[in-house]
Amino acid sequence: MVNTINRSDQNRIAVAIFVSQSLFSAAMIAMFTLTPIIAAELSGRDSAAGVPSTVILIGRAIAAYPLGWFMDRVGRRLGLSAGFGFGVLGAGIGIASIIMGSFVLFCVGALIVGFGRAAAEQGRFVAAEVFKEDRRARVIGFIVFAGTIGSVFGPGLVNFSTNMMNRYQIPENAGPFFITLTFTFLALAVTFLALRPDPLELSKLIDLGENKPTSSHEPPQTIRGIFSRPMVQLALAAMIIGQLVMVLLMTITPLHMANHAHTTRDISFVIMAHTLGMFGLSAFTGQLVDRFGRIPMIAFGSAILISASLMAPISTSFSNLAISLFLLGLGWNFTFVGGSSLLSDALKYGERGRIQGASEMLIALAAGTGSFSTGPVYTFREGGMAAVAAVGLAFALFLVAWLVYFRLNHQPRLAEAD
Repeated sequence: MVNTINRSDQNRIAVAIFVSQSLFSAAMIAMFTLTPIIAAELSGRDSAAGVPSTVILIGRAIAAYPLGWFMDRVGRRLGLSAGFGFGVLGAGIGIASIIMGSFVLFCVGALIVGFGRAAAEQGRFVAAEVFKEDRRARVIGFIVFAGTIGSVFGPGLVNFSTNMMNRYQIPENAGPFFITLTFTFLALAVTFLALRPDPLELSKLIDLGENKPTSSHEPPQTIRGIFSRPMVQLALAAMIIGQLVMVLLMTITPLHMANHAHTTRDISFVIMAHTLGMFGLSAFTGQLVDRFGRIPMIAFGSAILISASLMAPISTSFSNLAISLFLLGLGWNFTFVGGSSLLSDALKYGERGRIQGASEMLIALAAGTGSFSTGPVYTFREGGMAAVAAVGLAFALFLVAWLVYFRLNHQPRLAEAD
């Protein structure tokens, strides 16, 4: 049992999680690049192209809470390692399914990869809990920035991996899954070897220093009781609504641009601008959240989401869409980092794993809802981007209303959060 907090232990844990997140992010993006194509080929139907991606989200939602509960029982190191172990297994099943030509087995592999993603998404909370509240947001921002590594290097691994498969006379589409297996195994190794002492032990010491109850004799509060806390509700609202608005507009933008004669090059640059907004400035936004407070920065992120929703349907020009998608990513970043930090602050030792797992389940469901519904909204009565943006705007305004309600009714908690 650890009795003191060592700065080198804190930094090593944060760096280890950043490395594992970077590896897993690159693995996921490399895999996603060809997943729709593989799904269409194995199933024989273009309509099935999006099924594996949806199955991954389902796996992420299913596994998020059990993995969080498991991490509260056995520690963060073993919990995250188990999650990455699922990722390795899922990638292996994916390789086997491509060689065997089985679409059903491919979907099974995708489901298990989703279990691994459920663990990876909780890494930011694990890194944050080993630091005091005044540094948590910048640590979360640092971990979120790992997504930039994946977005830069992941696509470039696809061509390399397919060429490698051709050299060994293996179906070339299996290449990205070999990358996923290898990189996820490396993420598992880094996690298992470097997360010592266990972040759960450091979390207990942090809570003792911040006068949060951590007694093992205190009966654990029910999930319903924890979710009834206003700060927990606001944190969840920020992350879930930010995710929903972001996915709604981002998912439909490539189709919207294609329908208005934009080239593939234009579309890729707009998505690149969006990715930059999501991940590229995370370290900077994390510092702002720590400096100015979680709730003011969530409000700022909501305002940016509103701006993006208003801009998106104004014009189909490349510049307008690039700016609006960049703002969409940046607004998501503020609500995501601010909400994650607020949730970490609102929870105590023994609560974090299961509640953060539950939050990841809800975020995954929000992503699935946004991805599933954006097409029908876009085509409903030919509403197009204006209809999708209107739905996003309504949700962003609802988050603003929630923030106003919180400020008016929970001033003591507001002061504590900031």
